Amino acid sequence: MPHLDAAYRFARWLARSGADADDIVQEALLRAYRGFDALRGSDIKPWLLTIVRNCHATAHRSQQRHPSVPLPEDNEANEGHAMAANEPGPESAAIERDAARNLERLLSGLSQEHREVLALRELEELSYREIADMTSVPIGTVMSRLARARSALRELWLQDCAGELRGVR
Repeated sequence: MPHLDAAYRFARWLARSGADADDIVQEALLRAYRGFDALRGSDIKPWLLTIVRNCHATAHRSQQRHPSVPLPEDNEANEGHAMAANEPGPESAAIERDAARNLERLLSGLSQEHREVLALRELEELSYREIADMTSVPIGTVMSRLARARSALRELWLQDCAGELRGVR
């Protein structure tokens, strides 16, 4: 349970949909519960995130066989709604949400491999070794994918910034 948030965040970055991420995490937790006896060692977080990754791959293959068009999510407009303000203010919250949406939009422009290693390294703070073990690739491949992913994200961000500047003129 302590890694449930990490599992959801990772699923959210992979699936790009809150509803799909919910389904993936639910399936991953069921698989983890059933396979808990097979866990070797004490690295539960990478083990659980590997299960999330595999559940996403299964769901992705299923969606490719049976494509559907998702409906827009209504709950995104209600995020952060509370009676007492514990945050700096509405302006700061709006800026943070906009930055998060912008990052998610830019990440969605990356390939699956790049999005995956960036999410695992930068958002979930896993080591290169843990990522290599999860993805079943050599550590050098993880490092090169991460470098390419960062470079591609930077290029997308620069293109996005250039587009905004053209719109202002």
